[in-house]
Amino acid sequence: MSPRAAAAVFDPRSLAALAGVCDLAPPPALEDLTTVRAKEVLAGVEVLVTGWGCPPLDAGVLAAAPRLKAVVHAAGSVRGHVTDACWERGLAVSSAAAANALPVAEYTLAMILLHGKHVLERARDYRRDRERADWLLTPREVGNYRRTVGILSASLIGRRVIELLRPFDFEVLLHDPYVSRAEAADLGAERVSLPGLFARGDLVSVHTPLLPATRGLVGRELLASMRPGATLINTSRGAVVDQDALTDVVRAGRIRAVLDVTDPEVLPPAHPLWDCPDALITPHLAGSQGSEWQRLADTAVGEVARWAAGEGLAHPVRRERLAYLA
Repeated sequence: MSPRAAAAVFDPRSLAALAGVCDLAPPPALEDLTTVRAKEVLAGVEVLVTGWGCPPLDAGVLAAAPRLKAVVHAAGSVRGHVTDACWERGLAVSSAAAANALPVAEYTLAMILLHGKHVLERARDYRRDRERADWLLTPREVGNYRRTVGILSASLIGRRVIELLRPFDFEVLLHDPYVSRAEAADLGAERVSLPGLFARGDLVSVHTPLLPATRGLVGRELLASMRPGATLINTSRGAVVDQDALTDVVRAGRIRAVLDVTDPEVLPPAHPLWDCPDALITPHLAGSQGSEWQRLADTAVGEVARWAAGEGLAHPVRRERLAYLA
């Protein structure tokens, strides 16, 4: 991983914990796997702990690591570095995606509740007017009681969001073509079609991974079908949503948007969404940050300990599931 990622995720306590379950190669972290030092380290490595900034583990890298048996990723997606050569070698692969899903789901829950009460808009008006509006004139569309929340994809994050919504008085809808009606009910949601999700939801939260089949999935027709005043939350990938179509409907005042991701990832400075009062744009902060990095490190340490004890990985990544993963 990059030295910056290593310093962020693995503090001295985490490094000590990792050293307690394995013979840990001395720092610094390897970022370039083609250097003389990297090849010397790789020659004896049995488990490679990876993170943000890890280069592809291609055939050349694997040739320099004849003893390598497992890759433990202290972050989410492994698509950027676990190559076909890894699977062909039969490496065990683990990911901390489940750990990284938790803060994203927490962010999503917070935004659902805040937007149900129209907190951000009402705080803005309060700051402007410096006087309290007549609360008995609050419109009926404000509030979280018996609102309908739509979840797009029963991913790790989508499932966690549904779980976090259970204590509240929401009707929860789910669209995922790989989830049966019975499984959705077990999760606590009603399985619906994609058009039904957008037509019925007071709020729709996008959690589908970016795959060829999901690029632009949330298009103009779906966005236009949303109820006036509804909210779209996207913590997945910006390209899952048609950015131009979303811009049009938000600027028209038809819906509101909470965007932790956009397409491109940072919108151009002159993009109209920056100044749109119905758009809240955050800088891809929903995932693990700050204290939450500790959870990633703890997950990686736990996986190395399990592998060393011959217990198998708790969070394995299967090659046959890659087509459905971020």
